[in-house]
Amino acid sequence: MRHAFGFVLGILLTPALAYGAGWGCSRAGAALDPIGQTINDSTRMYGALSLMAAVGLVTGVIIVARWASPLASLIPALAFIGWTVYFLVEPKSALQLPGDIPPAGELDAGLQLMLSSGVFALLGFALLMPAWAPRRWRRERPDDLDDDYSYG
Repeated sequence: MRHAFGFVLGILLTPALAYGAGWGCSRAGAALDPIGQTINDSTRMYGALSLMAAVGLVTGVIIVARWASPLASLIPALAFIGWTVYFLVEPKSALQLPGDIPPAGELDAGLQLMLSSGVFALLGFALLMPAWAPRRWRRERPDDLDDDYSYG
């Protein structure tokens, strides 16, 4: 049951992480004046950085959470790595993919920027790491818990 929940959670997290990071990236870019090196709209920038921080926090929790099935991180990892490999093989068609899937608009620019700069590859490999730990695939039993923090 834990792995079924992890599979569903991984399916739901994949677009949430991609869209959250892509939208935050595009909004942060829109709030910055690259020529003058100033922030034009600080409210937009704070919102964008807060959203990207939330995506990072969710990613970190999924990576280190012992209660989560490794499928919760493996599904988004394979999607992000697969999209990056697709970009390396067919860059034009991989960059057009965000425009084919709703919602369109400024989100597309953020997703394309993150894909072409390798951020999705970085995120994918970070999410892939929990799948390599054999303990994550087994269910924890009370006798398997570490007694490092007990004093009794």
